[in-house]
Amino acid sequence: MRRSIVLVGMMGAGKSAVGAELSRRLHAPLRDTDAEIERAAAMTIPEIFARDGEAFFRARESEVLARVLGGTPAVVSTGGGAWMNPANREAVARAGVSVWLNVPLPVLWHRVRQRPGRPLLRTPDPRGTMERLLAGRAPSYALADITVPVGAGDSVEDTTLRVLDALRDRHPDLLEP
Repeated sequence: MRRSIVLVGMMGAGKSAVGAELSRRLHAPLRDTDAEIERAAAMTIPEIFARDGEAFFRARESEVLARVLGGTPAVVSTGGGAWMNPANREAVARAGVSVWLNVPLPVLWHRVRQRPGRPLLRTPDPRGTMERLLAGRAPSYALADITVPVGAGDSVEDTTLRVLDALRDRHPDLLEP
């Protein structure tokens, strides 16, 4: 790979799973920014949010993303909110190609509703919160270099193959032969 491939999208979009499969297929390192933040802090993301708040977390997220993008080209899985920061979008544009995993709300909700550990969904109406987050974030996600639609029946492998096809079509120079 000549540049990093940066996966963006909502929580539950499959960024970590697709990132792992892309990494395997491309024989490239995988950098999951959420995992890197947790490792550096020796805390989970919900613990960071509870102790230090979202603004603190977002600042660490930007630092980790900049560090990851400054290294060897890799497959990068970002947290759902990382793409909302214009400075993060600029850093990604300089170092890589952004790919939005565009998943409809019902699929996202199905994937995350039974999973604890989503601090932004700790509200009286988590589905409504997710709907508002998606509505607010979708215009920014749409700024990604590539959009890959993901449906309810799509497996990690299906999605990974569509990402690879889109990368080859839109950025043929990105992947070395």
